[in-house]
Amino acid sequence: MARSSHLLAAAALLATLLGGCGGGAAPLTFDLAALPPAGRPVAAGRSIAVSEPVGIQPFEADRIIVREAGGALAFLGGGQWADRLPRLIQTRLLQSLENSGRLRSVSRPGDKVVADYQLISEIRAFDIQATTGEAVVDLSLKLVADGTGKVTAARIFTARVPVAKIDAGNGAQALDQALTLVLTDVVRWVNSGR
Repeated sequence: MARSSHLLAAAALLATLLGGCGGGAAPLTFDLAALPPAGRPVAAGRSIAVSEPVGIQPFEADRIIVREAGGALAFLGGGQWADRLPRLIQTRLLQSLENSGRLRSVSRPGDKVVADYQLISEIRAFDIQATTGEAVVDLSLKLVADGTGKVTAARIFTARVPVAKIDAGNGAQALDQALTLVLTDVVRWVNSGR
């Protein structure tokens, strides 16, 4: 018992010391929301595997991005996402499609579940635009038939939401709202069979 309390005290001291090395407060961590369940499930025959989105290097991180005048990208201080942005978006796409109750199954490609289609996406924008004061989410999606690799449908989804103030809290909230608009359109599109 004494040994475990010594280990806890040592871990707390180490955390305090390491926290002081950063020279400031730890950034706030923000999450993105999936669409809520949509009532009673409807029987459907399709299954979809949701791939992790790809994007340019700044989108591969867990940081909130600001697009400055001239197109320069900067990380917004004081905040970060709960996971790498592509993985977080993949998870919320998957959950939103599951919550719609209209598909036989929704999985990740690595789950070893046989899927009729793969949903492939690219993050074209997921940032705060400093010049317009807007949160912009822009995703390009393709439905690819499993086995043939044929693209059966493709579409770009975009949403813009005003940001009250360019800081971590307001930026994360506006990006979450913009993603909700995009997810609503994506779920409708996937479920329509296009």
